[in-house]
Formats: sequence, C-alpha cells, structure tokens
Amino acid sequence: MSKAKNISDVAIIGAGPTGLFAIFECGMMGLSVQVIDSLPEIGGQCTALYPDKPIYDIPAYPEIPAAQLIENLEKQAAPFKPKYHLNQQVISIKQQSGYWHLKTSHDQEIQSKCIIIAAGPGAFGPNRPPLEGIEAYENQSIFYMVRDPNSFKDKNILIAGGGDSAVDWAINLQPIAKSVRLLHRRDKFRAMPENVQKIYEIHEKKQIEILTPYQLHALNGQDGQLESVEIKNKEGQIETVNVDVLLPFYGLSNDLGPILEWGLNIDKNHITVDPVTARTNIDKIYAIGDIAAYTNKKKLIVTGFSEGAFAAYDIRRTLYPDEAEHFEYSTSKGLPS
Repeated sequence: MSKAKNISDVAIIGAGPTGLFAIFECGMMGLSVQVIDSLPEIGGQCTALYPDKPIYDIPAYPEIPAAQLIENLEKQAAPFKPKYHLNQQVISIKQQSGYWHLKTSHDQEIQSKCIIIAAGPGAFGPNRPPLEGIEAYENQSIFYMVRDPNSFKDKNILIAGGGDSAVDWAINLQPIAKSVRLLHRRDKFRAMPENVQKIYEIHEKKQIEILTPYQLHALNGQDGQLESVEIKNKEGQIETVNVDVLLPFYGLSNDLGPILEWGLNIDKNHITVDPVTARTNIDKIYAIGDIAAYTNKKKLIVTGFSEGAFAAYDIRRTLYPDEAEHFEYSTSKGLPS
C-alpha cells in the first residue's frame, strides 16, 4: 500500500468499541475513515482480555458477549469501508497543507483532516512480564491474547494472571489443551466469583493445576519455542515447569506514549475535552471514550458511543462550514448501497 493512498477525512486512533462505533457515525456524516491500533486485532480489551465475558449495559442487548459486540460493531461499520492499520502505533503527528500527517511504528504515513483519539485503557499493547529474552518467544510460544483456541490443542499451557481473562481462558482451554496450569502471584483471584469457584472445582478434579502464590522467573527454550518456565514462590525458591505455551494475562498498558508529546491538555492519562463536541484544545483533534475527560464523565461504553456521534457531527460542521446542517435519522437516511 503506497503512502499516498492513506488519505481520509478522519483518522481514528483506537479500534475498541468506541472507535468502531465512531466509524459508523463518521460514515453517516459522509466522512471517510482510517483506523490505527497497536493491537493485532480490532476490539481493544473486549477482544484481548475478555471475549467471552458478558456485557449487560448495551441498549437492546440484555446480555451480549464482548466478542459478539465487536463483531456486530465491525459489521455496522463495514458499509463505510474503513481502512484498518493494525499492530502499529502512531508515533508522531504534524499538520501540513490542511492535513494531519500521522507516522506509525510501521513507517506508514497516514493523512487525515481530523483525528479522533478513541484510545481507552489498554490501547497501547499488553503489559509484558519482565522476563529476559521474552521477545524471542512472542507470537510463537508466548501469546498475550487467544485468537483461535484450537491452535492450543494438545499443548502444555501455563497461564499467568489473576483476573477474568486468565481464569476464563484456563476454564475454556482445559478441554482442548494437553494440560493447563494457572499461576498467580497472590492466593486469591480477582475474577468473577462464579468462575473462581469453577476453576477450583476443575482443580479438585485434577484437570487444572493452580500455582499460588508464584511469579514468573525465567524462560527456557530455543528458536522461539518454549521448553520450560522457571517460577518462584514467595520464599524465593525456584521450580521448573515444562510448557509449550505461556499466556501472560497481565492487562494492557495505559501508558499514553507519544500522545503525551502532542500538546494536548492531559491530566492523569486522560485528555480534557468539550463534552458537547469532544474537541480537545488542539484544532481538529477530538477524543472520545475512556480517554476523554470532562466534569461528571461516566466511563460507560454507551457514553463513548454518544461522544463518537458528537465528534462526527462537529467534524462535518468543521470541514464544511458553509453547508446547511440538515439532521436526518438513520431510518430516513439509510446506508450506502
């Protein structure tokens, strides 16, 4: 893909639920969109951390799994033909000739008239355990998310973490894998109580081994393939477990990285915006979702959806100031054929 073709009305940084719905709202305003995300798949935390976790506060869905929500949002955005740039981070921006020029960590240049920052917590990659040489194993035998559970069939798996994603995947992978060990640095897990109870029931049947309190200590293997992992208990004693795959679920990083250098009004890793328009202090840069802050802000997915609509309408007014604004409901306007 040539750099010259990466031109759009809007560049959305962040492909979580809020960013995906912003594609739809921008599309309804006749605005072309590109989306950049540091994770290898769309969906943000919904995909990376808890795809099977039910969400209860989405309108018209009494209950919907996180992965299904992302699939629906992707389908909703699809008619507007967004261009996705995944597994890369925006490292710098500059304004030139009426466009923002965004450079990514893959050395791509993306041009857009406006930017929407939809980066919620975790939009900047996984929290990696501090293990020497871990990079050599990543995406070969160490993974930070599960894309295809069947790819772990007959594998000896070590899952590290104490939250929902670690416990959920230990439960879901147990029938598929050859063996599953669940390691946590504390005695108590932070996951949903019913799943914690379930994991201990499976443990009592000797179908999962629970290792607490332990921490990861060192990796052993060659050519990207793990052979064993050294773990350390609270007394400092080292043990070695033979594994084929390590799944560290320590959450996603909320370090804003290069965004901190863009001149935005940032307070405690949040960007201050106008709640009516989602505008930041920099012209033609907007922020929505969990990263956006204003008085009485509530961090709900539906709040981010609303902010995406506010931003899309304001961008349309900004880019076409002489155009008479004519509001239409989607039932009247319809979608592109």
